[in-house]
Amino acid sequence: MMRHPHVWMGLLLWSAMGQANAAWTVNMAPGATDVSHAVFDLHMTIFWICVVIGLVVFGAMFWSMVVHRRSTGQQPASFHEHTRVEILWTVVPLLILVVMAIPATKTLIDIYDASESDIDIQVTGYQWKWHYKYLGQDVEFFSNLATPAAQIANQAPKDEHYLLEVDQPLVLPVGAKVRFLVTAADVIHSWWVPAFAVKRDAIPGFVNEAWTRVDKPGIYRGQCTELCGKDHGFMPVVVEVKSQADYDTWLGERKAEAAKLKELTSKTWTLEELVERGDKVYHTTCVACHQAEGQGLPPMFPALKGSKVATGPIQDHLGIVFHGKPGTAMAAFGKQLSEVDIAAVVTYERNAWGNNKGDMVTPKDVLALKQGQAQ
Repeated sequence: MMRHPHVWMGLLLWSAMGQANAAWTVNMAPGATDVSHAVFDLHMTIFWICVVIGLVVFGAMFWSMVVHRRSTGQQPASFHEHTRVEILWTVVPLLILVVMAIPATKTLIDIYDASESDIDIQVTGYQWKWHYKYLGQDVEFFSNLATPAAQIANQAPKDEHYLLEVDQPLVLPVGAKVRFLVTAADVIHSWWVPAFAVKRDAIPGFVNEAWTRVDKPGIYRGQCTELCGKDHGFMPVVVEVKSQADYDTWLGERKAEAAKLKELTSKTWTLEELVERGDKVYHTTCVACHQAEGQGLPPMFPALKGSKVATGPIQDHLGIVFHGKPGTAMAAFGKQLSEVDIAAVVTYERNAWGNNKGDMVTPKDVLALKQGQAQ
């Protein structure tokens, strides 16, 4: 008979915790850039200074408690002032702070020196995705969460990059100094890639600078670290660092895609083509709020299935998608999506889930709306 079950339960729990925490660590990672290495070295320098201070202070305290305890017959000293001690406890901390401040100041200067960059990229936070614009290159795109909805709903096994994968990663060349201009279009976000030691708040109406230079190709992941709404946890950052040759090839392909997209605006589209494209746009951009079957999440995110918007006047529907709806969570997609994608998603919403309106918005209609707004 087991006489001490609590002992065995404790051992079992200890064993389970030990296995669960086998890969657990409490320290920072060195990162993949010179700045991240400098931050790590600074962290370790300050850490060991604090360890030494702790050993000295607690060592003196415990030594005094043991050696000068009452049972040994020690008599407490009685004095009011001690000039030498007062000088020491002022000068020594000052010297420690100076020793800590010198490397910290150097690291901070490096962190905020975004001058003489090779590439400038505007990073804009949206609920809940990132927009990247390569300034002077005519290349821009949105980066959306690519984790399948089945994994999020616990209907499929989760892979190792669960909630940390996107449809279009930010691409950088090896060895180039890249300056990030970080802002937001709606609420406050925060762009964070720990391997780069880069974390900047994205604030509407403000532009914050950051920079990096990565010397090793690879894929680096991060997240939005500001609580920015209900899908805050579905807003990852993925950066793919390529060799200069591969980056040049990628950039050329992106420019060709941008030119092709402009040509699609003037194309004559059929209803079926727009619905097919709109299906993809909807399940990338709109599904988080309005759900896969258009049922929405009332009252904040109304249903589109059978709604007055999706079955009412087509110009009103287009206007809401393009301009958004003030006072609600409906964002304006006029600057987020291309003319083709806006036309496609409006057409899809009017012909999906039994709405079956049979009408369509063309990219030329959206372009005319943009031009009219500009005038």
